Amino acid sequence: MTSASNIAPKKPTVVAIAPEILTTRTGFRFSVRPAVPLDEEALGAFFSHVTPDDLRFRFLSGIRTVGHDRLVAMTDIDHRQTENFLAFIDDEAEIIATAMLACDAEMKTGEVAIVIRPEYKGKGVSWDLLHHVTAYAKAKGLTTIQSIEDRSSHAAIDMEREMGFVASSYPGDSTLVLVQKNLAMP
Repeated sequence: MTSASNIAPKKPTVVAIAPEILTTRTGFRFSVRPAVPLDEEALGAFFSHVTPDDLRFRFLSGIRTVGHDRLVAMTDIDHRQTENFLAFIDDEAEIIATAMLACDAEMKTGEVAIVIRPEYKGKGVSWDLLHHVTAYAKAKGLTTIQSIEDRSSHAAIDMEREMGFVASSYPGDSTLVLVQKNLAMP
């Protein structure tokens, strides 16, 4: 006989969420949905197409490849305090971008990190994906959304500023910039 205390708790079942279709100001259409554990392999393939600079900007380190443990952390998530949105084309045949939102325990501040395949830059994907994550964060009741950027990531910092984020020096590291947006403001 097995006691209830010896039975491992089941992980919550992930309910499939229909992707949302976004159309950028350039007319480019793509779908977005939360990541699930089954996306690990496709996300690994996505990161193999990201430039070394974009990997450095995304992870703020010199990693060359995104390993299994990191992929699991990006796909097997709680969908409450952490969400990772995947952007797809061709009926989810190919991931073109990812945007992760990690919230503090109080669910007041969320940090976003976005990376996009180079051939999809300049089409408005990053803009619409950041807008999507910001709206999601606001709907969850967060009051601040922020991103920590490498100071040389000018395109990301400029885009965030255009979207109402305010840039400031990152405490303790002159190579980084903290960009934040107050979601309580209209």
